[in-house]
Amino acid sequence: MTRDLKPREKVLAASFVGLGLLHFVRPAAFDQIVPPSTPLTPRQATALSGVAEIAGGIGLLLPATRPAARWGLLALLLAVYPANIYMAQYPEKFGVPRWVTWARLPLQPLLMWAVYRAGR
Repeated sequence: MTRDLKPREKVLAASFVGLGLLHFVRPAAFDQIVPPSTPLTPRQATALSGVAEIAGGIGLLLPATRPAARWGLLALLLAVYPANIYMAQYPEKFGVPRWVTWARLPLQPLLMWAVYRAGR
């Protein structure tokens, strides 16, 4: 049995699609936060994560693909977490206040929880 998405879950799905599209519209912003230890080039990592966000967001909207989208987005959020840590370690490189980069870190698990619930 499938359930309909709640409005906030539709916003979550649309947010992933929108952010994924931004990876291609403004890739430099995403390229710069790719940690140097990443085995891909920054542009490859940006494109791959953008495609994954778009696919995951669309997948959340469709009952048949919702469970796979949930696990894919959870894996993506875990995979990109090092970029958030990298930003927190070097906020001056990104022109962002240090407190903002550190405040973002606990938000990732909350986002993961929202994805988990939406993908059920």
